[in-house]
Amino acid sequence: MRAGELLGRTAYDERGRRLGRVVELVVRGCPGGPLRLTDLVVTRHWYGRMSGRLIGGERHPSGPWAIRAMARLLSRSTVQVPLHRVRLDPPLPEPPGADQPAEG
Repeated sequence: MRAGELLGRTAYDERGRRLGRVVELVVRGCPGGPLRLTDLVVTRHWYGRMSGRLIGGERHPSGPWAIRAMARLLSRSTVQVPLHRVRLDPPLPEPPGADQPAEG
């Protein structure tokens, strides 16, 4: 699966409420090990993507107050959601071989 297949999809929570559009992917892994997709960053508004979570007050508390305040204001509709708690529209394709019965 490519990142482009996830970015821009509409994300819903477990209850079916619309969270917004996927704008970023969060991957984690051990040094030398494989990376795994763990979370999605979702925003409700187009300008939430422009906020740049890296300039938010939680990342750089000593920056200029005006930039921190603007980043907080713009990113208030941006959330990071664990992948297992999100339903995407259109749904993710099944991995190859998922529909075949297990041998054994």
